[in-house]
Amino acid sequence: MTKGSPMAPTIAPHVAGIRSVELEIAGTCDLKCAHCRTDSSPTAPAGAMTRADWEHALDDIAAAGIPAIQFIGGEPTLSPDLVPLIDRALELRLAVEVYTNAVIIRDRLWARLQRRRVSLATSWYTDDPNQHERITGGRGAYSRSLFNIRKAAALGVPIRVGMAEAIEGQRIAEGAAQMQAIGITNIRIDRTRAVGRAATESGPPAVAELCGRCSHPRAAIGPSGDVYGCVLSRDMPIGNVRTTALFDILTGAEGADARTAVPPATNACPPDDSNDCDPADTEACSPAYDNVEALPAPALLGGVAS
Repeated sequence: MTKGSPMAPTIAPHVAGIRSVELEIAGTCDLKCAHCRTDSSPTAPAGAMTRADWEHALDDIAAAGIPAIQFIGGEPTLSPDLVPLIDRALELRLAVEVYTNAVIIRDRLWARLQRRRVSLATSWYTDDPNQHERITGGRGAYSRSLFNIRKAAALGVPIRVGMAEAIEGQRIAEGAAQMQAIGITNIRIDRTRAVGRAATESGPPAVAELCGRCSHPRAAIGPSGDVYGCVLSRDMPIGNVRTTALFDILTGAEGADARTAVPPATNACPPDDSNDCDPADTEACSPAYDNVEALPAPALLGGVAS
């Protein structure tokens, strides 16, 4: 990586306002969800970022005073660098969240998930195995993910669940009640966003498909090093950390243009895109979102964005 100019002694206000960065450490995924906000799949490339590149990015994040990161993909558990990168992030005193489909969680990762300042997030869709596997495109995904979600709850790992409306007749309320029965109360529900594979038109997605927090309280780094406002605004890259320091990207002209292009959210609690956009439950939205806690299953549907 070629580093940019030295870190400024005083962090610019809009950089200080970024509370979390999403790190897409794997472009590949073991599932092929129809509503995926990227085009991840078992055949998608992993990405050009090396472990050293990601370590440099973590150093930049910590130096910029950004308190939290989220490892995401693709599917982050497919990256051989996930565990060492978690260790590096914790050394830098960053809060860490791993956003996974929970199909495969190996022992080394379980050990990290039980450490302080580490949490887990996952997507869930329904209590119906056939519906779940139709949505995710993965045979056996329902039973394996459910096993690992239950294990996380039993181990006391902080876990939150995002749900998205993906197909007609989807048993969302029943799936939310299923998660509540396991003991998970941090559940958010959203509509499918027309970005990535779920896009219905050619060209970049409309700004209306974004929640209004891109490039404001968060940023994202893709598997090839591109920087954008969040994982949903990947069609609006503002630089690449393989050639330029993250601080310089965020404080540069393209970063300013990105913040202007996506007006900040005016509502304190807009939908959070199935949790993809809320790394580590940081203070990215202030006041913090109201969680869907201990509500009867039918009432959960009131949280679905229209």
